[in-house]
Amino acid sequence: MVLKVFFPSCCSSAESGILIGRWISEQNSAVVLAMVHFPFIPVQVKQYLSEVQRVTQVSVSVLGSWSNSKQEKEESLSEFFEDLGIIFSCELWIQISKEGDSKFWRCSTLQKHSNYPNEEEIILVYYDQRKVMLSHLHPPLDTASCTENKADDASKLAAIFDTVAKSKVLFMTDRYDDGPIKLTHWQSDGVEASIIVELLKQASVPACMLLTFLLSLISGICRSRVLKFWPLSFLWSKLSTCEQLGHRLQHLQVISSNKKAQNQTQLMRKANIFVSLLIDVALGILLMSWLYRKNRIGHLADTLIPVADHVAEELQDLLQWLMGAPAGLKMNRALDQVLGRFFLYHIHLWISYIHLMSPFIEMILWYVGLSACLGLTVALCILSDIIVLLTFHIYCFYVYGARLYCMKIYGLSSLWRLFRGKKWNVLRQRVDSCSYDLDQLFIGTLLFTILLFLLPTTALYYLVFTLLRLLVVIVQGLIHLLVDLIDSLPLYSIILRLCRSYRLAAGVKFRVLEQQEGKPLRLLMQV
Repeated sequence: MVLKVFFPSCCSSAESGILIGRWISEQNSAVVLAMVHFPFIPVQVKQYLSEVQRVTQVSVSVLGSWSNSKQEKEESLSEFFEDLGIIFSCELWIQISKEGDSKFWRCSTLQKHSNYPNEEEIILVYYDQRKVMLSHLHPPLDTASCTENKADDASKLAAIFDTVAKSKVLFMTDRYDDGPIKLTHWQSDGVEASIIVELLKQASVPACMLLTFLLSLISGICRSRVLKFWPLSFLWSKLSTCEQLGHRLQHLQVISSNKKAQNQTQLMRKANIFVSLLIDVALGILLMSWLYRKNRIGHLADTLIPVADHVAEELQDLLQWLMGAPAGLKMNRALDQVLGRFFLYHIHLWISYIHLMSPFIEMILWYVGLSACLGLTVALCILSDIIVLLTFHIYCFYVYGARLYCMKIYGLSSLWRLFRGKKWNVLRQRVDSCSYDLDQLFIGTLLFTILLFLLPTTALYYLVFTLLRLLVVIVQGLIHLLVDLIDSLPLYSIILRLCRSYRLAAGVKFRVLEQQEGKPLRLLMQV
């Protein structure tokens, strides 16, 4: 039977000592977690391992010995290592030794009450303890069932990752501790941590409590009955800025929540939201600093009025073109003049409204620029709402043309059913047969003829204003697409994928390092 020994690559150059780890009998595997170096007292090692087992709920024990023959003073310790198997009462004692500068290692096993090594095949699998520890290929840590892996999970490689992940307490001891036991593992040179990160963790607790209180107060105001009255509820549902502020309020509630993430998915969601919000606010501050530098808001306000006048003049020219013979089409002149003058009057009202608001536009833009400190997405939503307000006359033209066109189509469809002796049954929502007298058929024919000959003029106006409305919707759609991209782009996951891909690993692969007859097969497990 093949024995698989998972050996941490960080211990390959360590001094001689004993191997501690976990036996997984269902897989006939041994996971080496750390090395204990001389001098040590066996009783203290047993006490330390029992304490680690009590905290981690992982059956950590002494697996065997490790000999680094580069050190001449330890060349005579091979017999002593064999005697340690009797002291620690191991059923199977693993002996691993490094042969000087050779790239091949010797690996053998000894059964209890036997002085001869077993001849079973051994596979040495090197693994990066740091990557295995920080990756999330292991099952979620569950305090309710943390005694042993179940039999269903015993045949999976996840048991190896779970063993390393649960042994976090074991890796908190480094070589600089004053304890009686000296260990070598992936953090033996010092616990990997950052003073800035630890200070931020300590400072985040009161900050999150204060933020939670403020958010609960704001959300209580938003849920109050005052905002449910008609004008405020209508504005809240129609303005993009209000919707974006609602989304950001929910994101802040998720980030500032005191509830710990239950699994990796929730943790990644929180991290993605936090990074997205941070980048959004940073971009907004950059935009705000750019706007308030060199009086760019004043230049923007001075440019806005001429642009609005130019758009109004272009619309007037378009209506004048429609009131003539557009593209050589012969229109109904009476209806054409009525519709053209009606829309020209609306443009005149719109120009008067813009010039009436011109003294206040710079002040409005100045206060709108301050909203960029809430994030670039809020500024983009405000820009979308400003475009809606500036193109409100185009929206009105589209609504007028659409209503008039739909009324004519509806009238023509009803009169067409009259010719066929049909009518629409409102109660049963279906078309039924109906008999009409001569006067009804005569009036229906006149109305059908009038509507049919007026339809091209109405359809042309409807088509032109629909295209203008579509152009405005496309611009708004691009702005909202950028907002959704900033809101939903998993920036934290992308950064992890580029910098630390093992944190998002979906599996492992094995690479053969060395293979020689009579020597153990050496594999490298890559996360």
